[in-house]
Amino acid sequence: MADILGNAAPFKYAEELIANAKKIATPGKGILAADESTGTIGKRLASIGCPNEESYRRDLREMLFTSPGIENYISGVILFEETLYQNASDGTPFVKMLQDKDIVPGIKVDKGVVPLPGTDGETETQGIDDLGKRCAKYYEQGARFAKWRAVLKIGNGCPSELSIHQNAYTLARYAVICQDNGLVPIVEPEILSDGSHGIEVCAAITERVVAACYKALNDHHALLEGTLLKPNMVLAGAEGPKADVKLAGYLTARTLMRTVPAAVPGIMFLSGGQSEEEATAHLAAMNQCDNVKKPWTLSFSFGRALQASALKAWGGKKENFKAGQDAFLARAKANSEATLGKGDLTATGESLYVKDYKY
Repeated sequence: MADILGNAAPFKYAEELIANAKKIATPGKGILAADESTGTIGKRLASIGCPNEESYRRDLREMLFTSPGIENYISGVILFEETLYQNASDGTPFVKMLQDKDIVPGIKVDKGVVPLPGTDGETETQGIDDLGKRCAKYYEQGARFAKWRAVLKIGNGCPSELSIHQNAYTLARYAVICQDNGLVPIVEPEILSDGSHGIEVCAAITERVVAACYKALNDHHALLEGTLLKPNMVLAGAEGPKADVKLAGYLTARTLMRTVPAAVPGIMFLSGGQSEEEATAHLAAMNQCDNVKKPWTLSFSFGRALQASALKAWGGKKENFKAGQDAFLARAKANSEATLGKGDLTATGESLYVKDYKY
């Protein structure tokens, strides 16, 4: 059915989708991305000398989720499928633990990238075929938002028009399938920081990619008020000339002002391998930029940039839970302040960049 203007019938979950998207985009709060695959979290655990076993994966997430006052800075947590069904050491389901803190549980629903035929090593994301059934199952388990990562790259003629179109189209298809099943879709077109390009190139490419995503979302009749965007920040390539933090903040905000409809409640940035301090500084810079209109919340959906120092402080030992939590809360608080335009713009710290990063 359609309304008098010919628009698609509203989603059954429209009110819930809009309310949850707004809740996640609450000013001063952001998302903890704890959705690393079993393989990726294994690399994190190996870095502190721990085996990739279910008990260690559970303990790491439990340390983060039980941090005192986490709900003051974190509005949503993206979970891996294992964690969505996992219980804490005392038997409490992680989903209930988050809900009791008024934190929205989310779920990673893509199945990783595969080569995109007809391109020079570009990729598309798989997982659409059975997505509706999986979303219904995840909603029943308590998830209320989802994440799907598309990956694009800059250099040697990339991203191609085919890559931009295919990834935008798939993100839009994912978004409406999620909404049809009650999950707020996070639309994530990540442009990798690999390369030696300058910041102006990243700004131009990001503008093209994000604009294509919203064209596709509109073509698919997505309920924009019930979506969130998770883009890369506008930065120079990892091997390119570093740009001033204020300039990066301005170009990021300007790029989004040109492309993201005001109907979208929140833009939750990925950190893209920046150091913890760099990611926070760039987030603060874009929120301090007062010569660009910002009708949406500009916040964070960080994984490594919220967990790196906490992981080291914890070291896989129960007796270090508090030290790990203190480190995590320090980063969460700093990023919370950055979403409100507070904090200094010093971009320091150890880079967390990994070439051709995969979750």
